[in-house]
Amino acid sequence: MVDLHSRSFHLDLASRIQTQQSSPRSMATRTRSASRTAAVASSASSRSSPKRIKVELEYPRSTKRIRRSTTPELKPIVKTEPNAANTLRDRKLKAHSNHTTDGPFPTFPHPTPVECERAHSILAALHGPRLRPAQVVASKDRAGCGDSPSVLDALVRTILSQNTSDTNSTRAKLSMDKVYGGSDRWDEIAAGGQAKLEEAIRCGGLSAVKSKVIIRILEQAKERYGAYTLDHLHKASTEDAMQELLGFDGVGPKTASCVLLFCLQRDDFAVDTHVHRITGLLGWRPKNANREQTYHHLNKRIPDEHKYGLHILLVTHGKRCDECKAGGRSAGKCDLRKAFKEGVKVEPKGEFEQEMLQGMDSPKVEAKEEVKEEMV
Repeated sequence: MVDLHSRSFHLDLASRIQTQQSSPRSMATRTRSASRTAAVASSASSRSSPKRIKVELEYPRSTKRIRRSTTPELKPIVKTEPNAANTLRDRKLKAHSNHTTDGPFPTFPHPTPVECERAHSILAALHGPRLRPAQVVASKDRAGCGDSPSVLDALVRTILSQNTSDTNSTRAKLSMDKVYGGSDRWDEIAAGGQAKLEEAIRCGGLSAVKSKVIIRILEQAKERYGAYTLDHLHKASTEDAMQELLGFDGVGPKTASCVLLFCLQRDDFAVDTHVHRITGLLGWRPKNANREQTYHHLNKRIPDEHKYGLHILLVTHGKRCDECKAGGRSAGKCDLRKAFKEGVKVEPKGEFEQEMLQGMDSPKVEAKEEVKEEMV
């Protein structure tokens, strides 16, 4: 009886447990129990590694992916270097503008108008007067320096005359005309390229540099005006023409001034190596003034009526006078130097007068030819 009753009791208990496990309420109870167990485990885990949970909460992986996909791609900043030609042109124009108003040496007292007239008279007596022609005519048997009614032709002739003798520049001009079938054949010169032009003017010296400058000027003229011409400068003011000429690669103040003086027939005092040397001997500029500074200084000081004749006569005198040419030594025979040496004050009161005395007593030997920055 006991065994049967015990067996019946256990069968009844097993049936009840099976019924409770299969019911929805029982399943919910088990789910809540499992959740509480998981929560306890999670809490214990968080207490054991708080730093890891904190990092995961601040920088979730999903947030990182979103940020990468929405942030625009940053491109590296590329610094562009300024064009060397543009930089040089800007520097030339700035230097010209800085000296336009007062010149580089506004307190330097020489030359005076009286000194200019005196020098002009002495040189005219030595070499004959030089008068401006009524009309500019391009020579067919010499290059000259700006001697052409065509502004572009005058500019090219002036470039050919740089750093060489009249004989060599003429030889280069005649050779160029022969190679291209005549004068002013700009289309053929540009189309032929630098190598052909360099060979054509090789006999004149510095052909590699000069050909590069001429080709570049033709390219710039075509780009700016649509044609190989600069004749519109005849109608421009002197200052506007100067600035436009300086805007071409390889054209400096001396080259531009020659075009103004001889082609455009403006009153501008060009300073070449002879003018720079002799005006230093006469005390017309500070001792250490360079060519460009001397140009701006003398262009301010010399009266317009003397600029054309005095420029040509100083160049002529610098080539002919044994005492005033490059490397010449004072022998006390040059009428020009004697006249200005006699006129120097015995007791100079200022630094500029002292510089003038030094220039007269110690003639400077100048071995340099035309400035090469005109060609660069």
